[in-house]
Amino acid sequence: MPRPVRASSAPIPLGARGKSERSPDAADGDPGNPRRLPRSPEWALASEGFVRGQLVIGVVLATLAAVTAAAQEGGPDLLPTLGSIERIDPRFDALVPKDAKIEVLASGFVWAEGPVWVKAEGHLLFSDIPNNRVHMWKPGQGLSVFLEPAGFTGPGAYGSERGSNGLTLDRQGLLISCEHGDRRVSRLTPGGGKRTVADNHGGKRFNSPNDCAVHSSGAIYFTDPPYGLPGGFDDPRRELDFCGVYRVTPDGAVTLVCDTMTRPNGIAFSPDEKKLYVAQSDPAAPVWKVFSVQADGTLDAGKTFFDGTALFQKRKKGLPDGLKVDTAGNLFATGPGGVLVIAPDGTHLGTILTGQATANCAFGDDGSTLYVTADSHLCRVRLATKGPLPGP
Repeated sequence: MPRPVRASSAPIPLGARGKSERSPDAADGDPGNPRRLPRSPEWALASEGFVRGQLVIGVVLATLAAVTAAAQEGGPDLLPTLGSIERIDPRFDALVPKDAKIEVLASGFVWAEGPVWVKAEGHLLFSDIPNNRVHMWKPGQGLSVFLEPAGFTGPGAYGSERGSNGLTLDRQGLLISCEHGDRRVSRLTPGGGKRTVADNHGGKRFNSPNDCAVHSSGAIYFTDPPYGLPGGFDDPRRELDFCGVYRVTPDGAVTLVCDTMTRPNGIAFSPDEKKLYVAQSDPAAPVWKVFSVQADGTLDAGKTFFDGTALFQKRKKGLPDGLKVDTAGNLFATGPGGVLVIAPDGTHLGTILTGQATANCAFGDDGSTLYVTADSHLCRVRLATKGPLPGP
């Protein structure tokens, strides 16, 4: 079946409830995010950085920021909502209140990803991968561009997934980015410039680092599928014939800790850091795996923690993607239908059903808010549980 194509890629108004047509099994982009052909003139201009396209985007962002800020000043009831909440197990009610809503904070992105809450500044950062941009959203102020370019700094065009993907903070509070186009993990320094954390294993360049998690030791664990390469798995630029999970220590030493997953994606530690959860965004095996973290930082062989095959076959939209773990060890894992909430024992407790192909999530504010990047939307859900915030 050919991959579906949107009739128009024009920005979606804040709170629009139109259906997404992302295919969940696209092979050459982020899961569920096919290249759109033919592209509209607005998309072509923005993608290539022409002045007129940038002006259009600037107007859209200013409008979104003003609308969002106005809604917040008037109270949460003015914010549009989408989707619904699915409750399967009674334990879910202790995590997600019965009156919880999926509030839409901003819309109009091509593929929103990688949210991270910066508690020192009181704002959220997240990627718009195809637009090669990191946005900032702040309560009471709304939306603005934080960083551009975000993941590809070379000349000319570079595929449809060139920007940054997963974002987090290191132990000093500095921004860590998984960059598709530049094929590296980077750190944004206090002076504003970036430094490369890691860009190769054994002299061979990474595929396209996707998502990351920081250990209390300062080591950064990250996944490396080829979604950011213009040709995906078959791109001639590939130098590694596998999709790895890596660990890079504060002194820059890179270790391959897993090479058995077909499409490793989202990644997060358990509260005690004895377990590492990794999502596999493979339509042939849509699972979440769990690994035991050894004393030296390496991983055991791992095992399947939760199999999402039945949900994928039923719901189609979305594959295992970004995830976070709350302070009690419950997983908030984006996947088929939205954000699955899975208990530490592997029980599926319920789902935040966005109705969109949902890429990632992050705890924010005081830890009791879940920010969700769902296709072209940035959303928010108030929780009854709390999750850890990254950084110092």
